[in-house]
Amino acid sequence: MPRITKEDKARNRQNIVEAASRMFRSQGIDAVGIAELMKEAGLTHGGFYNHFASKNDLAVEVCNAAFDASLGGLARTIEEGPGQAGSPLERVVAGYLSAGHRDAVDGGCPSASLVTDAGRQSEGVQSAYAEGVEGYLTGFTAEIMREAEENGERPDPVEARQRAIRLLSELVGAMTLARAVHQVQPGLSTEILRTGREHALD
Repeated sequence: MPRITKEDKARNRQNIVEAASRMFRSQGIDAVGIAELMKEAGLTHGGFYNHFASKNDLAVEVCNAAFDASLGGLARTIEEGPGQAGSPLERVVAGYLSAGHRDAVDGGCPSASLVTDAGRQSEGVQSAYAEGVEGYLTGFTAEIMREAEENGERPDPVEARQRAIRLLSELVGAMTLARAVHQVQPGLSTEILRTGREHALD
C-alpha cells in the first residue's frame, strides 16, 4: 500500500475544510455528520481523525478560514479606493446585499451564513466568529474615518466605530432576512435587499 505523502495529506485536509465550509454554511454545523462530510470530501469516514481531533476543531478552522477569505475581499475592495462603481463601502454594500450573495447559501460571507450557528457552538467557534466580526468592524471603521478625512471632516473614532457596528448589523440582518423568505416570498426578499442597499450607508 503506497504511503501518503505530506502533500497528499495537506490536500486531503484542505478538501475536508472546503467541504465542511460549504456544508456548514448551507445546512448548519450540527446538521452535518462526519460520514457525509467525508463522503463530500471524497475521503473515507475513518480518515477524519487523521486530520482533526473533533468536529468542533474542524468548525473552528472553517470559521477562521471563511473569515480570512471574506476579510481579504474587503481589504482588496478598500485598497482599490473610489471608482466608477462608487466608494469602497458602497461597493461592499452592493456586493453583500446582492441576489448572488443571497443565493450562494453554501458560500459567501460567514458573518451571515454562520450567524445563528455561532452562538450554539463551543467557545472556540464563538471566538473565531467574534474575531471575524471584529475584523469587519476594524475595516469598516478605518474606511469610515478615511472617507470623513477625505471630505475635510475631523472624524470621531468612537462615532466611526458605532457606524461600523450599525453597518455590519444591517448587512447581516438584511441578508439573513432575505434568505429566510426567499423561497416563499421572493419579492419580499428582493425588497429587503434593495432597501438595504439604498439605506445602509445613510
